[in-house]
Amino acid sequence: MTGAQIILECLKKEGVSVVFGYPGATIAPFYDALTGDDRVKHVLVRQEQNAGHAASGYSRASGKVGVCCTTSGPGATNLITALATAYMDSIPMVALTGQVRSDLLGRDVFQEADTTGACEPFTKHSYLVKDTQELPTIMKEAFHIASTGRPGPVLIDLPQDTLEREYEGDFIYPDKVDIIGYKPRTQGHPLQMKRAIEAIANAERPVICAGGGVVSAKARKELIHFAEKLNIPVVSTLMGVGMMPTEHPLYMGMLGTHGVYAANYAIHHADLIIICGARVGDRAMAKAGQIAQKAQIIHIDIDPAEIGKNMTAHIPIVGDIGIVLKKLVDGSEEAEHKDWVDFLTQKKEEHTPVFTSRDGYVDPRNFMRTLSEIVSKRSKAILVADVGENQIWSANNFAFRGGRFLTSGGLGTMGYSLGAALGAKLAKPERQVIAVCGDGSFQMMMCELATLVQHNIPVKVVIMENNRLGMVRELQDKLYGGRYSGIMLDGSPDFVTLASAYGISAEMIDDDKDVPNAIDRMLSSENPYVLVCHVAADIPSRQED
Repeated sequence: MTGAQIILECLKKEGVSVVFGYPGATIAPFYDALTGDDRVKHVLVRQEQNAGHAASGYSRASGKVGVCCTTSGPGATNLITALATAYMDSIPMVALTGQVRSDLLGRDVFQEADTTGACEPFTKHSYLVKDTQELPTIMKEAFHIASTGRPGPVLIDLPQDTLEREYEGDFIYPDKVDIIGYKPRTQGHPLQMKRAIEAIANAERPVICAGGGVVSAKARKELIHFAEKLNIPVVSTLMGVGMMPTEHPLYMGMLGTHGVYAANYAIHHADLIIICGARVGDRAMAKAGQIAQKAQIIHIDIDPAEIGKNMTAHIPIVGDIGIVLKKLVDGSEEAEHKDWVDFLTQKKEEHTPVFTSRDGYVDPRNFMRTLSEIVSKRSKAILVADVGENQIWSANNFAFRGGRFLTSGGLGTMGYSLGAALGAKLAKPERQVIAVCGDGSFQMMMCELATLVQHNIPVKVVIMENNRLGMVRELQDKLYGGRYSGIMLDGSPDFVTLASAYGISAEMIDDDKDVPNAIDRMLSSENPYVLVCHVAADIPSRQED
């Protein structure tokens, strides 16, 4: 067996059934190995960055490690943005990149790049494999590192001769991993757990802040049980949206710069904040220091480096969120915070805006509310939002009733949605998967419409079209006196005609009255579908502007 065949066998041992990629000369031995086995499907994307985004979407929807592969040089450097996106949002991925032959490393030969060096800040770990005999051990370690502790992307850089060389001896895939210095803590320190239970018992206005770590830990049920037993209101960061059903009586919404009034009010008036798997960055809590002066902070995270990074943690707990929350539930008595919950519920009702229709336009916020109502009757949908105004409209107005919300929260990568959506759809073919994007972000990855067609992936694509980079326009309005620079998207194609050129059904709507029927037509299609919504230029991302 060659090194390339060894890698394929390792992937099968890990239960990998799909790989997203784009071939080239140095990775060609691996592609040759793929031709001999139909148990691992290869999905050809149209640009390497989208191979990484597709692996990310597949991972997030399936709960497994996503896999992508590219060739050396520009193939690998194109992948860097996707690796950084996954790294910031803690998505488990393994990226296989081709590399020039070992004897040519460092000579600046054709399509050589220092891939491991370039990706060092954006990967949880990386390997440059010069010995074919090490491949089984390295593959086992890579999947273990990617999926344990705080998940993240792992890079395996593969010189062409490593792939071509014959493996000596019988192939044996390791059944366990023992990496010196890598022993993630999961249980939570007993003393800190005791302090947390006491703080929760004494709190009058507690709040749970759910972040992306709840998603990574697959701790949705534990979070809901914890909140319900102790009757504690819940807010979420952008990455935590969907972990609590939107219509749950304890859920107050997304907090932060683009969040809702009730969630921000809860955080600023709480006497105890229980942060679950969130780094509380500037978009979530702009004045984290002031909040920590008024409230006691319990910070739970699997990654000790995140605890206290942006906000003082009075009670730090390093551990798996699901395990820690279960222990906190078991150690706590049922509690009543009825006055506090009722007060916040009233704030939520008072500050839930009603959006009026405008002639010639679709209101994107009303659209998302209608979409969530209709799609929930069909399946637990996976909504993949891109970055920009569309992301915030989606997060604040789509009611999640057991579905999932995927987006680029940490890096804020425009062009994320379509690649991630096609990966998510392959992971969960029984669910409706909808990509929502602006006309700016769509044009960063519209080439992947061809991937949807080639592999018959029936993703539904919603484009919010306002002919400008809307979030940047808002920034220029607020900070630069309305002096607009570099935001107009003049020259954009007719997206309905463009979709038709790919053989994809599409339509454009410009009236709220047309929304329900258009959504029905889109969701009823068994093929990819593009729905373009003509949106007014001045509709803000903030919920109450």
